[in-house]
Amino acid sequence: MSKVQWRPGTLLSPVPAALVSCGTLENPNALTIGWTGIINSDPAKTYISVRPSRFSHDIIEKSREFVINLTTVELTRAADLCGVKSGKDTDKFALCGINAEKSFIVSAPSIAESPVSLECKVTDIMRLGSHDMFIADIVAVSVDDKYINESGKLRLDKAELIAYSHGEYFALGKKLGSFGYTVRKKSTKKRR
Repeated sequence: MSKVQWRPGTLLSPVPAALVSCGTLENPNALTIGWTGIINSDPAKTYISVRPSRFSHDIIEKSREFVINLTTVELTRAADLCGVKSGKDTDKFALCGINAEKSFIVSAPSIAESPVSLECKVTDIMRLGSHDMFIADIVAVSVDDKYINESGKLRLDKAELIAYSHGEYFALGKKLGSFGYTVRKKSTKKRR
């Protein structure tokens, strides 16, 4: 295989196509974020990176709250529209046909159609250049109970989650293994 050097850039891929909600239940806004992830387990911490020129930036900076809503195949159109339209002159919830619902702890609404919503309170803001990173504690998580099986296991594999890769949306597909499968001891029980 032969490789060609490219200039340093944002080619980490795939990334989430998360719908981030902010504002209030009475005046909700949403934006699509690809630059997000988990940065700590205990306490549970996450981040989103937002351009200061975006309408949602000031809402999040002032309220210091937001909700990361996981996006599904069914929400792909909403994720795309919320990524290209501005909440300054558009009611994105009405445009996308999505519904704001009361969150458990934060004032920012969650998106009712999302299978999992992470409620976040901003602890730090890092000014990085083109984007500001909002570092936040995850203070509550809501999960659609239809993705919890009889034994209490979360079955996100049933949610049809999506990812974003270099300008395109993709549905997550085939399971390749589970954490630790390469070192797990093989069963010595004989199958009958």
